[in-house]
Amino acid sequence: MKSSPSNISNLTWDSKLEDLSRKGPSKSIQSLIDFGHSTLQSLLWIIPLRIYPIPVIKKFENAYEECLFTGIGKVISVRSLPSFKGRGRNQAQLLNITAIIQDHLSKRTMELKWFNAYPSLAQKIQLLNYVKFSGKVQIYGEAKQIINPDFESMLSDSLPNTEENDILLPHLKIQYPTINGVNSTNIKKVIDKIPQELWASIQDILPVNILNKHNFLTLKDSFLLIHGKTNLLKEWNLGLFEEARTRLIYEEFLEEQFKIHLRRVENFRPKGIKINCGEDYLKKFSSIYPYTLTSDQTRVISEICADFNSGVPMMRLLQGDVGCGKTSVAITTALIAINEGFQAVIMCPTETLANQHYKEIKEYCADLSVEAELLVGSLSSKKKSEVLKKCKNGEAQFIIGTHALIQDSVEFKALGLSIIDEQHKFGVEQRLKLVRKGPGSHCLIMSATPIPRSLSMTQYGDLNISTISALPSGRKGHKTKIVQPDNFGNFLNFINTRVQMGEQVYIVVPAITESPKQDMLNLEEVLKKFNQFFPQLNIQGLHGQLNSQEKNDTITSFKNKDINILIATSVIEVGINIVNATIMAIMNPERFGLSSLHQLRGRVGRGDKPGFCFLVIDNKVSSESITRLKVIEDHTDGFKIAEEDLKIRGAGDVFGKDQSGSNNNKKIANIITDFHLLEKARKDALEILNENSSITQAKLEQLAKDAKVFSTV
Repeated sequence: MKSSPSNISNLTWDSKLEDLSRKGPSKSIQSLIDFGHSTLQSLLWIIPLRIYPIPVIKKFENAYEECLFTGIGKVISVRSLPSFKGRGRNQAQLLNITAIIQDHLSKRTMELKWFNAYPSLAQKIQLLNYVKFSGKVQIYGEAKQIINPDFESMLSDSLPNTEENDILLPHLKIQYPTINGVNSTNIKKVIDKIPQELWASIQDILPVNILNKHNFLTLKDSFLLIHGKTNLLKEWNLGLFEEARTRLIYEEFLEEQFKIHLRRVENFRPKGIKINCGEDYLKKFSSIYPYTLTSDQTRVISEICADFNSGVPMMRLLQGDVGCGKTSVAITTALIAINEGFQAVIMCPTETLANQHYKEIKEYCADLSVEAELLVGSLSSKKKSEVLKKCKNGEAQFIIGTHALIQDSVEFKALGLSIIDEQHKFGVEQRLKLVRKGPGSHCLIMSATPIPRSLSMTQYGDLNISTISALPSGRKGHKTKIVQPDNFGNFLNFINTRVQMGEQVYIVVPAITESPKQDMLNLEEVLKKFNQFFPQLNIQGLHGQLNSQEKNDTITSFKNKDINILIATSVIEVGINIVNATIMAIMNPERFGLSSLHQLRGRVGRGDKPGFCFLVIDNKVSSESITRLKVIEDHTDGFKIAEEDLKIRGAGDVFGKDQSGSNNNKKIANIITDFHLLEKARKDALEILNENSSITQAKLEQLAKDAKVFSTV
């Protein structure tokens, strides 16, 4: 293995990336630094997209169909023809290039072809005399050919006289992902600058007994293999690369479990506020509702009360399907904390939901002589100052708000309980910022998106989890049906019938206005169409760009039954509770995630009338989208839907701000396909932590230096 002469002997894996060059960082190194690869250690985790052997040089007669082949020959002719795939008026025309190569070791010929190539490639090939090339052989007619081969120019005095011996170690082709403009070739050049002695110093946290139990490669050998440094291992073997990949997946999961351990330690570091939960409190604050709490709700309240009395800060996730009654649990426990002299806060993702909670909670608080306040961004400066003053002096006991609650100007006299509603709408750093406003205070995180077990073992591994499964009695729930163009008329007739019965309708659209870049229905277009369908009805629009007063007025009018049909964006996804709205139609449902569709339809069927959800699609939808929507049509179990959504959308960055999206914030692991390794890592982490070796302590100290470990809850 080669290393740059500029390398200095005292480099470590913690050395900065720019230390690889005495002359200052190259353009490639600087681009990698700008992307976030600050240390040599981070280079190890730039995992190749693929790695394969380039065979030794052979005669053309030994090239057979579908084999990987390397040959050397003379360029006999080069032909370039315009490609049918153009590049636009002001850009160069792409070319299809064919080069005829005559074998240097025989007189046979082979064709090398490039399709849709830039003219600069044609010019480069025209200048070739002898060429070494490699790629997969195809047979077209009678001719052997290779499409888009790797190639390099050869000098006549360096040409071999015979075929190379098969026992030679093949050259490995490593394809790294392009990172911040740095292509695979240049990434490999940077990685090749790492001194050989550093590769040899990679330390393994796994004890020998665990390595042997799982038949794992060492971490050092895994990184050597995955980066093609196989000359140190004396052989190349495709199976070994799979073993190396398995070990690195496991290593990612193991490190994640250590981070969860550190977060849990940090969560419980301060002494927890003790809040007394007597039976009289439970009875008093559970009886304020016009309904009886379910056994699930009562059980969860008892679990929270146990946390209140534990002497350590509560960090509990309350999960349950839409409409299961999580808000009642939150209000009850908040009132218990307030009754003991503490303040309670509910943070909501939208002002609409905050206003709705505030109106409901204010009614309960008025009967209990509890001071409730609303803190949202749209408050006037005067009103906001009044609320901030009440929060600081303790006059405000129950505060409902949005992100405005985590501003530095917000202080509390005695914050005892922070409730995060619809946790998936918040970044984890935002949650912690609120909790830290009350040292030793308790935190209840609520999610209407059930958390699959695989995700709960990573994202929420440091939290205690409570689940509400049963819906409150009297709720009829909802039915879901896909509406295609051939039954759209029946769908409109159904809406008309239900509206004549006095019920109301949500129509959900994916966009507010038309966009030339996106082919989807928008609020303006749908509002116009439904006014044409039902000219006798009052139909209004609701979206996030309206100011707070306009949104509140529209929601109030809808709640008061002045509006028959509400055309809205997904702004209504979270927490809107209007019992008389029994029908929801979601236009272009393929534009929404499965969990969002499940959340949206939870707005109907919330009372004693059944709810109906229609997924309205058009002919442009793919068969894959139909299959995906069938999951929503056929299932009401939020856990099943969450699992399917996780498979489709990925898990997001479980230790950062992202709550969903690409799974590959992980570098190589996938919590769906690699779940068996996640389970192993979780069990092994407990064993390793209990042994408390010096290597483990060093690893934990290294992770603790990363602020993200402690800035996420």
